[in-house]
Amino acid sequence: MGTLVYQGCFGYPLSIFFIVVNEFCERFSYYGMRALLVLYFRNFLGWDDDLSTAIYHTFVALCYLTPILGALIADSWLGKFKTIVSLSIVYTIGQAVISVSSINDLTDHDHDGSPNNLPLHVALSMIGLALIALGTGGIKPCVSAFGGDQFEEGQEKQRNRFFSIFYLAINAGSLLSTIITPILRVQQCGIHSQQACYPLAFGVPAALMAVALIVFVLGSGMYKKFQPQGNIMGKVAKCIGFAIKNRFRHRSKAFPKREHWLDWAKEKYDERLISQIKMVTKVMFLYIPLPMFWALFDQQGSRWTLQATTMTGKIGTIEIQPDQMQTVNAILIVIMVPIVDAVVYPLIAKCGFNFTSLKKMTVGMFLASMAFVVAAIVQVEIDKTLPVFPSGNQVQIKVLNIGNNDMAVYFPGKNVTVAQMSQTDTFMTFDVDQLTSINVSSPGSPGVTTVAHEFEPGHRHTLLVWGPNLYRVVKDGLNQKPEKGENGIRFVSTLNEMITIKMSGKVYENVTSHSASNYQFFPSGQKDYTINTTEIAPNCSSDFKSSNLDFGSAYTYVIRSRASDGCLEVKEFEDIPPNTVNMALQIPQYFLLTCGEVVFSVTGLEFSYSQAPSNMKSVLQAGWLLTVAIGNIIVLIVAEAGHFDKQWAEYVLFASLLLVVCIIFAIMARFYTYINPAEIEAQFDEDEKKKGVGKENPYSSLEPVSQTNM
Repeated sequence: MGTLVYQGCFGYPLSIFFIVVNEFCERFSYYGMRALLVLYFRNFLGWDDDLSTAIYHTFVALCYLTPILGALIADSWLGKFKTIVSLSIVYTIGQAVISVSSINDLTDHDHDGSPNNLPLHVALSMIGLALIALGTGGIKPCVSAFGGDQFEEGQEKQRNRFFSIFYLAINAGSLLSTIITPILRVQQCGIHSQQACYPLAFGVPAALMAVALIVFVLGSGMYKKFQPQGNIMGKVAKCIGFAIKNRFRHRSKAFPKREHWLDWAKEKYDERLISQIKMVTKVMFLYIPLPMFWALFDQQGSRWTLQATTMTGKIGTIEIQPDQMQTVNAILIVIMVPIVDAVVYPLIAKCGFNFTSLKKMTVGMFLASMAFVVAAIVQVEIDKTLPVFPSGNQVQIKVLNIGNNDMAVYFPGKNVTVAQMSQTDTFMTFDVDQLTSINVSSPGSPGVTTVAHEFEPGHRHTLLVWGPNLYRVVKDGLNQKPEKGENGIRFVSTLNEMITIKMSGKVYENVTSHSASNYQFFPSGQKDYTINTTEIAPNCSSDFKSSNLDFGSAYTYVIRSRASDGCLEVKEFEDIPPNTVNMALQIPQYFLLTCGEVVFSVTGLEFSYSQAPSNMKSVLQAGWLLTVAIGNIIVLIVAEAGHFDKQWAEYVLFASLLLVVCIIFAIMARFYTYINPAEIEAQFDEDEKKKGVGKENPYSSLEPVSQTNM
């Protein structure tokens, strides 16, 4: 076989650089594609929010379940190198298929800008996603374990540093892609009709995946490659099964107890395999509490983003959209990993404190739980500023006077007078049963008009009045702050004919006289709009500008004709005030969660590798990734099962759950003894040499096989 040439650089194997670059490109490709998915489902395939979210979460869960498959293929059949290469090819094909599925002109035969054969696009994108889930999941446990394999005995320090760099590459890739891909998406492209450029936005990740594959293959000659050990998972399962059966058969007092329950497999299996399984089961047992960490961690994409939609994104001169807050996590990771690695850990070591892997993970869980306490405090601050919406049997009403006279309105137990072109300060809340009568009159006119209307409980209504016996009740249709931090705008017309309004690409069609349109929603900033009507003097402009919209507000724009010159004028009335709590207040919770992630996640990767026997490295990495998948499932269950009236209560629940789990984990960690699998395996090799059974033992071929011969 020749001797292995060790090519190093800064004390690291040269092959590591290929692996880190490969991981960076792969994560860029994956996160870039993932950032677009929900928008692609909604805007291109035309699915509703619920279906889009469900398919998205199913895809993410699949990506964390397929690692088991990848680990089995790698450790039992193909070896890590061949598994990474073959599944990367599957992955690249998947990325290519989904970018083809987003080409509008593929089935747009009549060139009207929308595909004629939508099921074909849906089928292609589902095939693409299935291939991607198989590819990304399959290579996930192998790449990190393969990187760990490149180090020699005695290079533990470099290997730990490698896992930090590896984690840095993951986050640098995801950070850049979440910034770049949305920029590509908003470009316009197409052969026959111009529209949002999904093929380009999906195509760039596909190209990067191909680059990742090429970079990985280029390093082929330098890698240390271990031969797979046959179906290791099968052997493990059989051995555990036999031990349990055997223990059950010999449960009477007559048989002496054995030190460990796996020792009951000694009759049939050799000691090396039993000791390797003991190592794996010890670590797997420690993994039981870990999904709780991921359950909290994964909420920054869902709950925390929703929290950001009820806040204002004006930080100094810049404006941040709610979904951009997630990049704070990736930015902080890129800053924190080097700091923690080069400054914090050495300082702790200098103070003489033995900061073991499991202690780090416990601290990580504690920090994540504190992040949710901070999130709850921020939520309480937000709740103070949120408007109260009607619930149960309540109805809320406000009066908007769009006429030229003052109007008096008599509610049960409450009378209001509203001047011309103005509205009541707030919505008034009534129990629907108490709303026996509402009367409208105008000072100086004799009659009183009774408002006849069936008010719908649980909704806000606007009572439009413009004369002693002229009124209309409009159901607002907004029972919460507008979603995604956008702003709702509706128009009320006092003109005699039907009008149409165009505002920032959206159309309010056929707004009738003295009635209100539905709300349409717009992001922050100033909007231009045009009013199409014949009731306008020839020299007047029909173009208008909105006020500068903030986040999460709603307005009614009343259009009327000026008596003096016949031109139109528009008056703005606030229905829901804009958000006032600043998004910058989310930074402390992101900071705590990120610190938790750095000490928890990087350490977990490294711990899983260092405590695994040589033939089960990928299996344990897959076990680690499985905790992430289960965490995702916990979120779905808790979100479905526990409906809290108050969002802060849910945050406090999650924080306390993780705190309890953290304490349990700390106790479990106290009783864990660290091992060095390589030493234990070397001991078995020694014993076998002495016995002279090395030739027959299938496990003694654990030498690395390297392509780099002298």
